[in-house]
Amino acid sequence: MPNPTLRLSAILLFALVGVFIIDQNIKTLFVDGFRHYSECIDLILVYNKGVAFSMFAFLDEYLKYIQLVMVSGVTAYVFYLKKICYAFPSGLLLGGAFSNIYDRFIHGGVVDMVYWHCGFNFAVFNFADVMIDIAVLWIIILNFKPRFCKN
Repeated sequence: MPNPTLRLSAILLFALVGVFIIDQNIKTLFVDGFRHYSECIDLILVYNKGVAFSMFAFLDEYLKYIQLVMVSGVTAYVFYLKKICYAFPSGLLLGGAFSNIYDRFIHGGVVDMVYWHCGFNFAVFNFADVMIDIAVLWIIILNFKPRFCKN
C-alpha cells in the first residue's frame, strides 16, 4: 500500500494544478478580449480588487499576502489531518485560491468574467470561485458526516 502522505499529496497536487490550469486558460480568453452578452449571463472582463462582492478592496496590496498566509494555513491543516478524503476537495480549494492570488500578482486584481443578471444582479465571478465554493461545501459535508471520510 502506498504511503498515505504521498497519496494525499498526489491527489491534492493533481486537483490543485488542474483547477489552476483550467482557470488561468479561461481567464486568458477574457484578458485577450473575448466577450459575450446574453439575456441572463454576460461574459465580460472585470478585475476584482477585493474578495467576494469586492469586500476588503481597501486592503489593496496587502490582500494577496494575507490570502497567501491563509492558503498556507489550509495546506498545513490538510497535511496535519492526514485524511485522504480531504485531498481532492482541498486541491480544488487551493487550486482556485492560488489561481486568484496569482491574478492579484499579475493583473492587480482577480480576473472575473461571469455576470449573472437574470431576475437580479449577482456578483461577477470566475471558474476558480466556483471550485472554491464546491470545495468548501464538500469539506463541510465531510466534517458533519464523518462516515464519508473513512481514513
